[in-house]
Amino acid sequence: MSNSTIEIREIQPEDNKQMEAVIREVFIEYNLPLVGTAYADAETPKMFESYAGDKEVYFVVTVDGKVEGGGGLKPLNNAQNEVCEIQKMYFSNRLRGKGYGKKLFLKCLETAKSYGFKNAYLETIPELKEAIHIYETNGFKFLDGPLGDTGHFNCGIWMLKDL
Repeated sequence: MSNSTIEIREIQPEDNKQMEAVIREVFIEYNLPLVGTAYADAETPKMFESYAGDKEVYFVVTVDGKVEGGGGLKPLNNAQNEVCEIQKMYFSNRLRGKGYGKKLFLKCLETAKSYGFKNAYLETIPELKEAIHIYETNGFKFLDGPLGDTGHFNCGIWMLKDL
């Protein structure tokens, strides 16, 4: 990848199929639950349309024009307006371990602040240890239970950070 062109940008309609494939690939690779997670979300096949609202954005990481990962944010369902949720942050195994997850994660946090959110919330699964490490090192604290209403009943880790 050293001679590759790598870009972080907002998702476009033509990115939907590639981002859906990345998300589904990660779930299969890690043998994660398919129900009660992002795998089964109705928005997963249509990420561009799903992040077109006010104070919502989804970023993708491309390598030579091919989507290899992404992550986004939007207001947390059924929570205070001051809380956003960092969502659907997934990366192909070709991109992991190269620092782009952390770059994208920090871009999401900066964007959340610029949108006026006071807190960032996220949910994850214990098997995604690399991601949990990034969250912890960036100031997220573990919660005893979920906030809002994400519908992800198979996510057993909930975290929050003051922005």
